[in-house]
Parts: sequence; structure tokens; C-alpha cells
Amino acid sequence: MMSPETARTIIYKEKSVQAFKPDAFVATVLNCAMWVLYGMPFVHPDSLLVITISGTGFFIEISYVTIFFIYFDGPKRRKILIALLVEVVFMAVVIVITLVFLHGTTSRSTFVGILCIIFNIAMHMSSLTVMKRVIKTKSVKFMPFYLSLANFANGIVWSAYALIKFDPFVLIPNGLGSLSALLQLVLYATYYKTTKWDEDGNQTEIELQNPNGEARKNDYI
Repeated sequence: MMSPETARTIIYKEKSVQAFKPDAFVATVLNCAMWVLYGMPFVHPDSLLVITISGTGFFIEISYVTIFFIYFDGPKRRKILIALLVEVVFMAVVIVITLVFLHGTTSRSTFVGILCIIFNIAMHMSSLTVMKRVIKTKSVKFMPFYLSLANFANGIVWSAYALIKFDPFVLIPNGLGSLSALLQLVLYATYYKTTKWDEDGNQTEIELQNPNGEARKNDYI
């Protein structure tokens, strides 16, 4: 799993998205938007930090999606636009339900908070695929140490923040994120010595074959 910055650098350099996929970035756009909504005063008061961090993340993810849009061909561009349109419609529905049918910050924060937890858990589940691949190939080449360490530290800090404010909707996803990142760090320490750092990435593709014997494309994100 390459970091977003690494993926962006390679795409810029090669002027091609190659085997990289925008799915994770498109999904994170919606996740950040949901957290911005959660932090709004009319949903969950006194959540300025949540709005600030999630809002910054939203614009960063939009920039990543834009890069994919620029270097994708026509059909794939349409898929990105359709995905973003679906997210906009979904957000509109959530906002309408929150403001029209729910009254009071308690019911609103519960509704939006549960949705945020669901999306965050879904995002953390993607890391299981990466960890499975590391175990199978005995290689951590595409699971950067500093990214896993940063995710672990981020999860710990936000978990501490949630405990201070006693906010379970922030605590649950960040607690799970910390656990996921910790497992990645353990795998990194376990398989660091067996990683062939000078091996071409295509070799890993050959190792990860489907039941029909055809090499699968790697998910580098």
C-alpha cells in the first residue's frame, strides 16, 4: 500500500495512473464530508477540531481525485463523476433527514455519528486486504512504515481526544484505526527481513495469481 503522496508523485512523473485506483480516494471524500457534517454546531456542538481536520482532508482528497480525473481516459472519468454524483446525492439525503426529521443535537449527532462509524469501519476493512497480501508475499514493500506509524499515532491522539470529551462516535473508529495500524506495524517488523526491496513490482503481481493462473493487477493504494 503506497502512500497517497507516493502515488501522486508517480502519476505526475509517468503522466499515467498505471495500476493505481481512485476508489479509496473517492470513498474518503465522502467520509471526510460526513465528519464535517458531524462536527457542525447544529449536529454536534463544540467540535471545531473535527471540522478543521475533516475539512482539510476533504480538500486534499478532492485534489487526489482531480489528478486521477486528469490522467484517466473518457470512460473512467465518467465513472469518477458518477461516483461523486452519487456521494453528493447521498450527502443531500443525509442532510435533509438530519435537519428536517431530527430535532436536537443529541438525535442528530447519533444519526450522523453512526453513519460516520460505518464508513470508517468500511475504510479500515480495506487494510485487511493489504495485511493479507503482506502475509502471503512475506513482503512489506508496498506497506510504508511511516504511513502505518502516522496512522497509529493519529488514531491514538484522536482516541485520547474522544475519551476526554467522552465521544463514542469518534472513539470507536479511531480505536479500530489504532488497532489496524498497530497490526500493520507488527507485520512490518515480522516481514521486514524477508522483503526483497530491489524486486520489480511486477514480480509481486505474478506471485498474486487468481485461481485461473492469470496475474491480478495490484492495488497499490
